[in-house]
Amino acid sequence: MKVVKFGGSSLASGQQLEKVLQILKDDKERRVVVVSAPGKRNERDTKVTDLLISCGEKVLAGKDPGEEVAQVIARYADIARELDLSSDIITQIKQDFLELLNGNKENTHSFMEAVKASGEDNNAKLVAAFLTARGLKAVYVNPQEAGLIVTDEPGNAQVLPESYDRLQLLREYEDIVVFPGFFGYSKSGDVVTFSRSGSDITGAIVANGVKASVYENFTDVDAVYTVNPTIVSKPKEISMLTYREMRELSYAGFSVFHAEALIPAYRAGIPVHVKNTNNPLVPGTKIAAQRSNDNGPVVGIANDKGFCSIYISKYLMNKEIGFARRILSILEEYGISYEHMPSGIDDLTIILRQDQLIHIDEGELLARIKEELNAEEAVIEHDLSLIMVVGEGMRHNVGTTSRAAKALAEAGVNIEMINQGSSEVSMMFGVKEQFAKKAVKALYEEFFQ
Repeated sequence: MKVVKFGGSSLASGQQLEKVLQILKDDKERRVVVVSAPGKRNERDTKVTDLLISCGEKVLAGKDPGEEVAQVIARYADIARELDLSSDIITQIKQDFLELLNGNKENTHSFMEAVKASGEDNNAKLVAAFLTARGLKAVYVNPQEAGLIVTDEPGNAQVLPESYDRLQLLREYEDIVVFPGFFGYSKSGDVVTFSRSGSDITGAIVANGVKASVYENFTDVDAVYTVNPTIVSKPKEISMLTYREMRELSYAGFSVFHAEALIPAYRAGIPVHVKNTNNPLVPGTKIAAQRSNDNGPVVGIANDKGFCSIYISKYLMNKEIGFARRILSILEEYGISYEHMPSGIDDLTIILRQDQLIHIDEGELLARIKEELNAEEAVIEHDLSLIMVVGEGMRHNVGTTSRAAKALAEAGVNIEMINQGSSEVSMMFGVKEQFAKKAVKALYEEFFQ
C-alpha cells in the first residue's frame, strides 16, 4: 500500500485533478490520498487558506465575510464545473462551511483552527466525489473518524502515539481513502492544525499508521534540486537523499518539504518519493535511511534569512562552570529560543531568529548579559543569512570545510560565523543577507561544477 500526498498546486484546478486521477489509475497500490487545500492557479491568485483566514478574522470582528465566503465557494465551484461534477458536492461544501462560520465562537482559537482546516477538509470531499464520478471508488475520511489525535497546540499540533494504531484501520477500506491534510483533533474533540504546509506532516503520519511501502509526495517540481533554482539557473537534480540530509536542507530553507514532515516516515523506516504531478514519469527524488556516497561530499546547499547573532566575549570563559547555562537562562526570561551556539575558549555566539527581538529592548538585554556574566563584550549582529552545506559524504572526505571557505573568500564573501554539527552531515556559514546569493552561487560552483 502506498500513501500519496498532493500539494495545493496539484489540486488548484480541474485540469490538475485530471492528472491526479491518471496518477492513481497508473498504480493500484496508491490506496490512501492525502490532499491539501486548492493552491494558486497563477501568480496573481490567492490561496484558499489565506482566504479562509481573512474570512474567519472578519467573522470574529463582527464584520460581513460575504466577499470572502463567495471567493472560497467559487474556488471549489470552478473546479467542479471544469470536471462536470454534480452541483450536489458544492451544495454540501457551502452548507458545511456556512454551518462552521455560524457555529460556536466562544473559543476564538478553536474557531480559527476549524476555519483554516476547512480548506483541506472540503477539498477532500470534492476529490473523493470526483474520483468516484470517474469510476474509481473513493471515500472521504475525516481525521477524527480515522483516529488522528493530536496535542492541543493551535498551529503547532503534535501527533499522539495512540493515533498510529487507529490509523492502521485505514488499510481495511476497500475504496481509495481521501484524507484531508493539515489538521487533526484534540482529545476534547477540537480541530487543531499542524504548522503551515502541514499536509506534508499528515501524509507522513498516515504513511506510518498504515505501514505504507512508500510515501509519495507529489508537487510541482521534477525533483529536489541541489540548490534553489531562483539563485542558480537549472541546478542539478538530486536523485537520492537520506532523511537526515533532507531534514537539514528543509530546516535551512528548502521549500519542497516542511522541516518536520519526514519525522513520522523516518521513525517507521518508510521511504519517501518526491514526484511531479505535471510530469509523473520522471524519476523524482527518493529519500531513505541510507544512500551510496558516490556523488561527492555535498548533496545540497540551502540558505535562509532572518537571523541575528549575540556575540559574547569573556577572558577564561571556558573555565567558568555554568556560563552557557546562565546566558540561556537570561534568554529564557525574555522568551527567546536559540538555533545554534558555536563557541571558542573565550567567546560564544548565539544564533537566533531575528523576529524574536521585535518587542524586546536589545540594550537592556545586552546590559543584563554584560552585568550578570561580567562579560567584556556583548554585541548583537543583525540581518544574517545562514547557508547550510549538506551531505553524508562529508564525514568521509577531508578538506570539505577548506574548499567551502576558500570558495567564499574568492567570491569576496566574509564569513560571520561557521559551525559544523556533531553528526558531520552539515556545515553552516553565517553571512550578511546582502551577500547570501553570491555565497550560494560560489559554493554551488565549487561543489557541483
